[in-house]
Amino acid sequence: MEIVHISAECYPVAKAGGLGDVVGALPKYQCKAGHIAKVVMPMYRTKFLYNNEWVVDFKGSAHLGDWLFEYTIIREKTNSLGFDLYLVDINGLLDREKIYGYDDDTERFTAFQIAVVSWMASWEHRPDIVHCHDHQSGLVPFMMKHCFNYRHLSRVSTVFTIHNGQYQGWMDWSQSKLIPAWDDWKTGLLEWAGRINPMASAIKCADRVTTVSQSYMEELFYDANGLESLFDYERGKCVGILNGIDNEIWNPATDTYLDNHFSVKTVTKGKKANKALLCEKYGLDKEKPLFVFIGRLVGEKAAEILPGSIARAIHESGGAASFLILGSGQTDIEWALQQMTGQYPGLYNAYIGYNEALSHLIYAGADFLLMPSRVEPCGLNQMYAMRYGTVPVVRSTGGLKDTVVDMGDPDGYGIRFNHATESDLVYSISRGVSVYQDSAHMEKMRKFMMQVDNSWEATVQKYISVYQGIL
Repeated sequence: MEIVHISAECYPVAKAGGLGDVVGALPKYQCKAGHIAKVVMPMYRTKFLYNNEWVVDFKGSAHLGDWLFEYTIIREKTNSLGFDLYLVDINGLLDREKIYGYDDDTERFTAFQIAVVSWMASWEHRPDIVHCHDHQSGLVPFMMKHCFNYRHLSRVSTVFTIHNGQYQGWMDWSQSKLIPAWDDWKTGLLEWAGRINPMASAIKCADRVTTVSQSYMEELFYDANGLESLFDYERGKCVGILNGIDNEIWNPATDTYLDNHFSVKTVTKGKKANKALLCEKYGLDKEKPLFVFIGRLVGEKAAEILPGSIARAIHESGGAASFLILGSGQTDIEWALQQMTGQYPGLYNAYIGYNEALSHLIYAGADFLLMPSRVEPCGLNQMYAMRYGTVPVVRSTGGLKDTVVDMGDPDGYGIRFNHATESDLVYSISRGVSVYQDSAHMEKMRKFMMQVDNSWEATVQKYISVYQGIL
């Protein structure tokens, strides 16, 4: 079948979080399974754009309210990502470096969606599935079914995947004029709580709604930032499918970012070599267990409890562990974490920012990964950590609950806790310090977790089954 993925992110073209990783991998493995998968996304001005070859696939025009804009669709020439990649260029809206964070993001992503639907409407054939990801493509199912100019797409099946239900793309009704003319009788399909809500619209209009883990799907029925009753009403079309990870990119035996490769058989020696390199680079004691955090420094990740938790863990254990932070986000959290760098020499350091190469080295060299998240729809970091023999220390929520088995349970290989508080995190760190001192147990856990199958091959067939169920 032919599947068109519409997304604001796709690794390695442009990525802000897990959405980019998923859209960069799922289509590749769908193609490997014998299907035709394509990705359509905005043409941001990124390194990937300038470092690859492109051909112009289509030029067209459409209306964003009263403004007639021109758009260009370009295609990556060499199929280097394992699937056809198309970028949508709209001068003045999408020709920027950053993905999000502009005052006119509503106009930017509404115009992007209009251009994509307008382009698909010009095709001589129809794809089997249009798969939309998060609210930046949430208006597409409505437009395909109820905008007058695109109604001949109404029989194309649509799937909407929620990667994070907290962000819904709310629009004032004054912005309704941006959307191409639609059947007024269908206005209710755009509305939720008195505003246009692209995520709510997609939940109402798509043929199937998926999210990125079974537990997160269940959580949305009682915690969905105002959409709880809608999820309950549409329960019959909702399904949770756990994300996979790209085992070709995340493989400690072949990782191009690593100088010291290792496998399940050589995990102890390999991690020791990477840890020594990491600790030397950041002035940490390589003899002590190394706890790390990788990710956005925001409330969703409970990042504000990190400074206090780390300080307490160091004091209460007498400096029995060392810590390294890699991330960026809220300036107050960044400041607090940076202020600590001189307070605990040999025990703590932080890199504030984003560094893909460093993240791979950290996964390879760390002993424990901290994920105290308040919200974690799926979580990929814990799966990357497991692939590299790093013990995940996670709060029991969303996909973390579905992928990490506590070491106190049979065949357990991780550490789980219930509350995003300093006390729970400090206690979990102490459990990690204790198990680290039992080298045989640590090696056993590492070898077990490295062989857990979180690959996309295992996940793709579940998506195919969803598609087949609605065709």
